Amino acid sequence: MTQIAAQLFTIRDFTKTRKDFVASMAKIRDIGYQAVQVSQIGDITDADVKRICDDNGLTICNTHVSVDDLLRKPDAVIEQHRLWGASHVAIGGMPLEYRESEAGFRRFAEIANGIGERLYEAGLSFSYHNHSFEFLRFGARSGLELIFDETDPRFVQAELDTYWIQHGGADPVLWIEKMQDRMPVIHLKDMVMLPAEVGGQPRPAFAEVGEGNMNFAGILAACQHIGVEWYAVEQDICQRDPFESLAISFRNLRAMGLT
Repeated sequence: MTQIAAQLFTIRDFTKTRKDFVASMAKIRDIGYQAVQVSQIGDITDADVKRICDDNGLTICNTHVSVDDLLRKPDAVIEQHRLWGASHVAIGGMPLEYRESEAGFRRFAEIANGIGERLYEAGLSFSYHNHSFEFLRFGARSGLELIFDETDPRFVQAELDTYWIQHGGADPVLWIEKMQDRMPVIHLKDMVMLPAEVGGQPRPAFAEVGEGNMNFAGILAACQHIGVEWYAVEQDICQRDPFESLAISFRNLRAMGLT
């Protein structure tokens, strides 16, 4: 059965307190989601997060964790994920200090490999989530290619983001196919063009899955071909209530054949 998850970054303004988290998880459940990715929630204890998700029948499929936490307190991260029953750990992006040069990308790949090896030894996977800056080119390769070329597939996997790949001028379908056996979780979001402001050009914006211009038939077929485990719906900025956005994406994915 396909596993569709709600990335909680989408509703980050509604998960800042325990009370809000309780109400929000009930809304996520009522939409029909089976799972969540925990990201940017407020100061809520790990035990409470687990209890509230369990009460709503929601699996915690994976997370976003800071590089700093993974370097400073990996044992605490491992303990947290064991409590939550979450086997996949991801980071939301490369820290700023590594982004401007090939040497920086190479240094980050080395650090990521070490983080991933520690998590691998603990029975967890570690994935890198892209934006579009990784499509900066260093000779024949993009930065994203460098990251995955220079890390061990056992230790550094992919959490590709469909919108940001498109934003970077690359093909999400081709990138998904490249990650055969290396991507347990994907981030699904669509891209739409908004009307031009006075004197400007139409501009790309985040959209609910199926409401924009991206090739989601090809994207989902490629995901199924390589065996993606979790389909996480994320929308960085919503043009309407974010719970409504999550509901639209969920309904559209079901209409596209994800069950």
